[in-house]
Amino acid sequence: MTDQQWGLLKKIINGEQISPLPVGFIIDCPWLPNWYGINIFDYFSNDDLWLNANLKALNDFPDVMFLPGFWSEYGMCTEPSAFGARGTFPKNEFPHAHRVIQTSDDIESLVHPNVATDGMLPFVLNRLKLAQPKIEAAGHKIRFAVARGPLNIATFLMGTTEFLTTMMIEPEKVHLLMRKITDFLKEWINLQRETFPSIDGILMLDDIIGFVGEAEFCEFGLPYFKELYSADVSVKFLHNDAQCKVSAPFLPEMGINLFNMGFDIHLNELKELTNNKVTMLGNIPPRDVLAKGTPDEVARVTKDLLDSLTDKSRVIISCGGGMPPAVSSENITAFINTVKNYKL
Repeated sequence: MTDQQWGLLKKIINGEQISPLPVGFIIDCPWLPNWYGINIFDYFSNDDLWLNANLKALNDFPDVMFLPGFWSEYGMCTEPSAFGARGTFPKNEFPHAHRVIQTSDDIESLVHPNVATDGMLPFVLNRLKLAQPKIEAAGHKIRFAVARGPLNIATFLMGTTEFLTTMMIEPEKVHLLMRKITDFLKEWINLQRETFPSIDGILMLDDIIGFVGEAEFCEFGLPYFKELYSADVSVKFLHNDAQCKVSAPFLPEMGINLFNMGFDIHLNELKELTNNKVTMLGNIPPRDVLAKGTPDEVARVTKDLLDSLTDKSRVIISCGGGMPPAVSSENITAFINTVKNYKL
């Protein structure tokens, strides 16, 4: 993000009314490689292709805030790899991390990773170091420390069903796992911030928040997220495009001030649930409208969203979730123009 975009983002989070309304998207491997004309494996394994794909998005759509911006990632494999998870990388499909915890008894012996050397973490940082001169020459800076959230990582290490079952029958073991992952994440986020002083934001992505009830979230999620988001940064960003009604009222307590949700809840309801203390990034349907719709359909649904907002402060217009595969430039342009031309 440019200095101007970063300043604008902070103004929006502080509640200032911006006209025209801002547009932003989370972009990463589900969309960027194929949109750029390469396969996902080449995007992961060639630093020049990764950088050029990101730069093309910024140059083609200069009015959009792409978040987190220059996301150095290996899909869902990044953080689990530090714990020894084997990753599978098909040529043009999303990678997958294989579980390392076979039974709950394995949690005790799970080794604490060295965030500077283990798994793919050093490759993530080194890609950014190598690209930093060109990123800054293009007028942008590395703004976010990025990580999957603790519940999300736990399910990759253990399996989703196994993790949720253990939560109910062996809560003390889940707390031990959450403690280990949270300690790891604090070190990983701190290392990113130390490596790039321009970082002034945290983005965590955790859809597993939407798979648990309120009691389970308050016990196994809330205290660990509060700890992680206690860092002294300006932007505290969470992505959860699973169910969010249970956790949304706790977003301010967690310290979050920017939230990307799914499309099955209205922004007006989320504003009520959070007492309008959190900036919302959303939320037209990503697949069925933004990817599969015509430009006219994208424009119509986007205008309907704009018309329906009872309070247009603390809103960045986007899709519900990250940019999905197969979204065309024509549909993005229709989205941007609809927002830009909308009369507040």
